Amino acid sequence: MENTKAWVQAARLRTLPLSLSGIIVGTALAVMENQFDWALFVLALLTTVGFQVTSNFANDYGDGVKGTDNEDRIGPARALQSGSITRGALKKGIIISIVISMSIALVLIYLAFGMENFFYIVLFFVLGLLSIWAAIKYTVGSNAYGYRGMGDLFVFLFFGLLGVLGSMFLYTKTLGWSAVLPAVAIGFLCVAVLNLNNLRDVVSDKKYGKITMVVKMGFKNGKRYHFFLILMSLICFSTFLWIENFGWEPSIFMLAFIPLLFHLRKVMLTQNPGDLDVELKKVALSTFLLAILFLISVNIFL
Repeated sequence: MENTKAWVQAARLRTLPLSLSGIIVGTALAVMENQFDWALFVLALLTTVGFQVTSNFANDYGDGVKGTDNEDRIGPARALQSGSITRGALKKGIIISIVISMSIALVLIYLAFGMENFFYIVLFFVLGLLSIWAAIKYTVGSNAYGYRGMGDLFVFLFFGLLGVLGSMFLYTKTLGWSAVLPAVAIGFLCVAVLNLNNLRDVVSDKKYGKITMVVKMGFKNGKRYHFFLILMSLICFSTFLWIENFGWEPSIFMLAFIPLLFHLRKVMLTQNPGDLDVELKKVALSTFLLAILFLISVNIFL
């Protein structure tokens, strides 16, 4: 029972709503084009969960091996750090998670495109492999990009652009240029969660050589960067509503930005990095709420 609990903790289930947000927004964009398929929706969600769990296992492993997860770190103890899962077991867990994730992804790709769209099959298979690579190389290895200030870029690309536009394309087999705006908006919000995590851990990250964007720019500028990310997300979604001529009723999902505005005030006034730990779930859950309300709005009002 204890071992099961350790694996559940290593999977970091609280990160899943954020990772699913891009899929939900991409699905909403497809619904706007009168395209939807329950099987694709469920498989896309399961694939994303698999990739996220793989990422979480790999993150636990990479930070644990490098010593970044230690007694100085703020937040819940990690599996490898606490000794609840051994290094060898965690390696096996990563491999099993990769196999399961890619198996689901292959079924998803086949159902979406069939054998008659071989180019799309190959393209999305490669994107799946790149997603696995990105999940692992964030913290694992001597050239882990998360330790070189590149985490923000990869989160933006994979959680934002690929998550939203890729999932939309599974349904529609086409992309409209205006769809880029919600993809960018979700990307910014996902980066904001990572940035908030880096703001919280700036002291220990700097001490143990994890060079994040916050370590590079400093705590004060990191807070300004955080303000920019959420503000730009709001602007992108607002611009999308204007371009697509949304009325006030389908725009109701924008209410999800209200808690984010209160959150920004809290961040800008915070001087102690450790006090930001409680803010992480606020941004993640607000992003998930935004995605859910967006999907509901386009289903009901459009």
